[in-house]
Amino acid sequence: MSSRILPKFELFMPESIEQVVDCLGKHGNNAAVMAGGTDLMVRMKSGFSPEYVVSLSNVPGLDHVIYDEDKGLTIGAMATLNQVLESQDVKDNYPALHKSAYENGTEQTRNVATVVGNILNASPAGDCACAILALGGYVVLHGPDGSRQVNIDDFWINYRETEKKTDEFAVEVVIHPSKNSKSSFSALTRTKKDLAKINAAAAITMEKNICSKARLAMGAVGPTHIRLKKCEALLEGHEINDDILERIVELAPTEINPIDDVRSSAEYRRSVSGVLMKKVIKEILS
Repeated sequence: MSSRILPKFELFMPESIEQVVDCLGKHGNNAAVMAGGTDLMVRMKSGFSPEYVVSLSNVPGLDHVIYDEDKGLTIGAMATLNQVLESQDVKDNYPALHKSAYENGTEQTRNVATVVGNILNASPAGDCACAILALGGYVVLHGPDGSRQVNIDDFWINYRETEKKTDEFAVEVVIHPSKNSKSSFSALTRTKKDLAKINAAAAITMEKNICSKARLAMGAVGPTHIRLKKCEALLEGHEINDDILERIVELAPTEINPIDDVRSSAEYRRSVSGVLMKKVIKEILS
């Protein structure tokens, strides 16, 4: 049940990555890490009650958005959605991420909400998370044994569950170089700026008129974001024409496992999934 009152907790304000790791080493099983806090505060008002909250706001060097043509795009744990929106490199090279950041919340929430937080929240309706799954990349985790990388394809285990251990926290996400790939994102919502009833993203590489690589992602159609691998295989090695797109419309519903919830029905999600993915692909090709 939702409340306007936060449960009691002890707040830690570490000033270095090492101090964050130390806090989590001592209290990780009962602690929540807070970046922007837009998702965490809502969850804590709805029954989630950690004994400790570890804020990253005083840790230097986590608010970066860095683009390198060969290495890709690196987004720090404290980089906000508005920072991503203000990056011309993101707009030019990762339009799916740029569009998903714009669709994510209001101007006020985008000033504090973070891209990495959207991934860590592990909600299957997350917009930026959907775009990043389509773009490909990895999450950099830091813990007592140092840092490690987890492929975004493997990061979400189940609803609200990730590969992150309780004594680790996410330092940044690295998105693969875009090179010749083009991408787009779209979401269907009940009202403007609402959480997605269903969202979709795609990153496609074309060589002349043939699709050489495709990554298609969809959210709010299962316990985690998923890739539509049968649809990807249908695109790769072929010219993307009207016939292929209609086959995507038919095939996409067979790859998802939606449920009924407060935002939509499983039947609706299944019926629009293929049409939504077709729309995203057509935006890329236009």
